[in-house]
Amino acid sequence: MAELVEITDPGDPRLADYRDLRDVELRKSLEAEHGLFLAEGEKVVRRAVAAGHQPRSFMMAPRWLDGLADVLDASPAPCFVVSEAMAEEVTGFHVHRGALASLQRLPSPSVEEVLAGARSVLVLEDIVDHTNVGAIFRSAAAMGFDAVLLAPRCADPLYRRAVKVGMGAVFSLPWTRLPDWYDALPHLSRAGFCTVAMTLADDAVPIEDAVAGVDRLALVLGSEGHGLSARWEQAADRRAIIPMAPGIDSLNVAAASAVACYVAARR
Repeated sequence: MAELVEITDPGDPRLADYRDLRDVELRKSLEAEHGLFLAEGEKVVRRAVAAGHQPRSFMMAPRWLDGLADVLDASPAPCFVVSEAMAEEVTGFHVHRGALASLQRLPSPSVEEVLAGARSVLVLEDIVDHTNVGAIFRSAAAMGFDAVLLAPRCADPLYRRAVKVGMGAVFSLPWTRLPDWYDALPHLSRAGFCTVAMTLADDAVPIEDAVAGVDRLALVLGSEGHGLSARWEQAADRRAIIPMAPGIDSLNVAAASAVACYVAARR
């Protein structure tokens, strides 16, 4: 059972995992160094624990204790009880969902483990916005995709903002990072996947046509700015586009992922 520890000093070193959550670069180094990530909100904390992530600690205001009482009862990690004002002072934002948990990361599976038995996979290249990554994971999970693969420079799916926007989809959807960016798509093709790149290339066909008849699909999405790299665009087996009304050429990558996943799931 979690020990309830009341803390009144915002500078208490035991709250280090929760400090300055808006400082992205600081959080990247701290979380990588200690192998941790933060979950926010009752539902997300529950999903993280259910997925096998061991809590390091919890931090919440008194009125949120009852909602996670069963999770706290099952955990030996301490629960730091703070006022809502102090939680905001420590984290740097208003913790309106009440509960925060610091949890241990699990070892990353291999690409082969993630792809085993998968029929529909999302492949992300250099998507750097955590909100977009979280939204893409949520769309992929909602549309029944089996896994997500990330290029080395993609944003961290376990960063607090990504986890929150994705409503914990990162805990139910197998994922890992690709060790080899250059030959990633040819490798997927050799593994039996048809790689379909979402792009504005001249030879791109409507997404419905690109995925028609495909058994094992790897749907490829590029960065928020310039889209896919020339290497990945050319290495894909097929190139696809979401047809638009005149005068509009593209959607935000998170919105495009939702549309493309919906179409692909019904192929």
